[in-house]
Amino acid sequence: MENVQQQSLFIELGEMQQLHLRYIYNPNKRGPAVFFMHGAVENGKIFYTHSNKGLAPFLASHGYQCYVADLRGRGESLPAISKGARYGQTEAILEDIPAFLAQIERHCGQSAEYWVAHSWGGVLMNSYFARQPAMINKVKACAYFGSKRSLYNKHPSKFLQANLLWYGLAPWIAKRNGYLPAKRLGWGSDNESIKSHWQSMQWAKVSPWIDSDDQFDYATTLSEIALPPILHIGAVKDKALAQAIDIEKFMQESGLGIQQLNMYGKRHGHHHDYDHINMLTHPKAQHDQFADLLSWFERYA
Repeated sequence: MENVQQQSLFIELGEMQQLHLRYIYNPNKRGPAVFFMHGAVENGKIFYTHSNKGLAPFLASHGYQCYVADLRGRGESLPAISKGARYGQTEAILEDIPAFLAQIERHCGQSAEYWVAHSWGGVLMNSYFARQPAMINKVKACAYFGSKRSLYNKHPSKFLQANLLWYGLAPWIAKRNGYLPAKRLGWGSDNESIKSHWQSMQWAKVSPWIDSDDQFDYATTLSEIALPPILHIGAVKDKALAQAIDIEKFMQESGLGIQQLNMYGKRHGHHHDYDHINMLTHPKAQHDQFADLLSWFERYA
């Protein structure tokens, strides 16, 4: 992407933790700020490459100031997840996300008006909204790629990836290693702490959307409020992790606001049959879901 530049920002947390936030921007077009959140066994690189491929550089080329988060222990946040890491998704919701948002406001002088998530990142974002409803009015629109909370689909690959591996084998591996070495196993681009894996596993099992640390009831809270307008992006070849039924169930428990689901594949007139990962990494995505996301943000500008 022409004129798009990148730099790393770092945020100091307690307990010797350092969060990484990648700033991607066009110095000649510094417009609204966008906050990006990755999902489980991933990091912020799902949204960009250093050679400026991906969604964040695409939006930066259109004038948005993009801030891509690496949750604690993932990506370039330090130290990397290892044996003894005691934090989980509760800490991501209560500590990491607020720290990222505060850094964005300090850095560019404005709050992040647009939010983007991949997979489990959408669950974390909506959980944060439930905890901090005053933030909702600061966000104009969101876009979630393949985000679902619980898995309702019955595809064979779901039983392999979720039931057998994530629910069955992963807890045993995590206990044995002191963390889940998902990157070494080829299950994702990054690792998970025992707590983060266990908490996300419970929510994925069609169970109540309640925090295991303090029993905060996310589902009940969200049922009574309207979130910012959310564009949900699904992929026709995403059979295991976010079929339309899974996304629709997540939409139903995500408040009273405007939500729209678009599925992407050749049968819908698009350039490629996308899956859970290449919905964000395929070169043709800029002509399909990236272009629609841009229109969605412009609609609510």
